[in-house]
Amino acid sequence: MVLPFPLGEVYNFIFVLINIYLIVIISFKSKQEELDEIYSLHHKKAKVAFRNEPEVLKRLNLDGSMPQVYVKWFETVKKFYKEVLVDKQIQKKLARLKITLEELTNTDNKITELNAARAEYLKERGESQDATKQKDAAFAQIDDWMSEFYAVARIALEDNPQLLEALGLFVRS
Repeated sequence: MVLPFPLGEVYNFIFVLINIYLIVIISFKSKQEELDEIYSLHHKKAKVAFRNEPEVLKRLNLDGSMPQVYVKWFETVKKFYKEVLVDKQIQKKLARLKITLEELTNTDNKITELNAARAEYLKERGESQDATKQKDAAFAQIDDWMSEFYAVARIALEDNPQLLEALGLFVRS
């Protein structure tokens, strides 16, 4: 009996995919945490700067609570920096609180990086799920193969059942 596939290759393939997936997750999460930290500070300072200007607060999405769902959070952050970068008056007021145009531009670039990291994360997550299905299918094939192997071994070793223990099968004495 021969296994219907090279087990070592399947294992290595799955191992590599899982490692890539973990690296991508760590990269995405660290970029998200970095952006969230910067945005939280800018958010707090902007709320102070525009506390008496409800229309600006609304335009910058500073008038409500911070969304917890990633997509809504990302859209809120993206809108904040988009609005700030196109309005010189807003930039001027934020500059008084030590938020420079360079810092705002760098943060806007981090938004682009985070978006790319999320796209890679979603791609790898899909590949990881596919790898899991392949792994499960491979284990099912191994299970079938081993069942047949043990059945043949029991028949072949009927005269000497103690040898079955060498294969890891329990034999009553």
